Amino acid sequence: MLDKATIAIGAIALTTIVGCDTAPRVGQSATVDFGIVKSAQPVQLNSTAAQGALIGGTAGLLLGGPGNRPGTAIAGAALGGIAGGVAGGDRTGMQFTVALAGGSSVRVVTDQREIRVGDCVAIERVGQGTNIRRVSAHHCEPAYARAVQTAEVNGAAKAAAIRCEEAKQELAEATTLEAAELAIRKIDLLCN
Repeated sequence: MLDKATIAIGAIALTTIVGCDTAPRVGQSATVDFGIVKSAQPVQLNSTAAQGALIGGTAGLLLGGPGNRPGTAIAGAALGGIAGGVAGGDRTGMQFTVALAGGSSVRVVTDQREIRVGDCVAIERVGQGTNIRRVSAHHCEPAYARAVQTAEVNGAAKAAAIRCEEAKQELAEATTLEAAELAIRKIDLLCN
């Protein structure tokens, strides 16, 4: 359970957030690209490091970048108390540079810290929301490229991306601490 200080810190942090509603809409599609993490460096989430980068994890909820905007102090408190303390002062995240299978690269700034250089990751985009998650190395191996593009594998990856974004939206719309805590647990299971 969260204490009153954590709730207060989350409420204060929430009052400084700006952003837009990016809830998945009926018929909204997801894109999923796979690639290898080439570099990882710590960054301040509220610095200019995030400019020009995709914002992933729950950092998008707190920073109001291309992501969701929590609708209540409850969501801010849950993020601050459960999801790593971003609202409570720990504003350190990670910037990952990912070489995609098609030859391009992308930068993702996130509060996720378990990803390492050399990991195969999925870069998931639903609406303006973004997520990065570690996946099986097979997704990045040239021998598996055709299989990854099949309707079954690609469709499963897109469905997982949409479920992750829906969990983030549940957190943004939470009206009770219990609902926010449940949404955070779903994010841990569906997005990481």
